[in-house]
Amino acid sequence: MPLIDKHPNGSFCWMELGTTDQNAAKNFYQSLFGWTSMDFPMGPSGMYTIFRLQDRDCAAAYTLMKEMLDAGVPPHWMVYLSTDNVDESTRKVEQLGGKVIKEPFDVGPQGRMSVATDPAGAHFCLWQEKQSPGIGIAGENNAFCWADLNVKNRDVARRFYEGLFGWQFVPGEGNDESTYLHIVNQGHGIGGTPPPELIPPGLPPHWMIYYQVADCDAASAKAAELGGRILVPPTPIPGTGKFSIVDDPQGAGFALFQLR
Repeated sequence: MPLIDKHPNGSFCWMELGTTDQNAAKNFYQSLFGWTSMDFPMGPSGMYTIFRLQDRDCAAAYTLMKEMLDAGVPPHWMVYLSTDNVDESTRKVEQLGGKVIKEPFDVGPQGRMSVATDPAGAHFCLWQEKQSPGIGIAGENNAFCWADLNVKNRDVARRFYEGLFGWQFVPGEGNDESTYLHIVNQGHGIGGTPPPELIPPGLPPHWMIYYQVADCDAASAKAAELGGRILVPPTPIPGTGKFSIVDDPQGAGFALFQLR
C-alpha cells in the first residue's frame, strides 16, 4: 500500500538527511529519484527541505548545525519511528537501556519528537503526529521501502526494540536466528538486521535506509555520475531482488533496492 495517511505505532514514518551542502544534496536526490522539493524557514538562519514524490512527502533535508559538526556528527540519514505517545516512549527508552539525546519537544503544530540511541548505539527519532503523520508514500519506486539495523550487539538491540514497540525478529524461510532477521511490526515486515559478523570492522552502529528503484544497476550508475560513491555494487539477493549501497556526494549513506 504505497500511499500512506497514518503510520502504525512502531513503524518508520520519516527519513531526514543531515548534510553539509543542502543545495547540492537537493540536486543529487532530485536528479536520482525525480523528487521535487519545497523549502521552509527553520529558525533564524536555516531552511528545512521537504522532498515530494507523486505530490506526497517522502523525505526531508537540513544543513548540519555548527554544534553538530563540532561534535563530529557526519552527514547522515536519520530514521523516525512513529509512536502514539512520545513522552511515554521516551521514558521507556531509558528504562530499556537506551539513551535519550533530546527530550521530547514540539515541532510547531506538526508533531512532537525526541532523539534517542538504542543500547547497541544506533540513533533514531521518535515522532508523535499532530498535523503531520510523516511520509505519505512508501514501498514503490523512488520511495523508502526498508531499513536495516547494523549493530554489533544485535541481541541487546533486539530486546530493546521488542520492549519498546513489540517488534518481532524473524529469520527468513529455512534459516535460523544466526542469519539475517526480518523485523515485523504489527504483522508487517518493515526492516531487518544482518548477523554481526557481516558488519565491517569500525562501522558505527546505524540504521541504513533503503530506497526502491526500478533498476538497481542503472540507479547505481546514475548515483555515481551525480558524484556519489558506490560502497557496495549492485548485488543479487537470492529470491528477492538486488541492492547496492551508496554514499551521496556529501558522504551520507543509503541503499538502493530493486525487487526481482
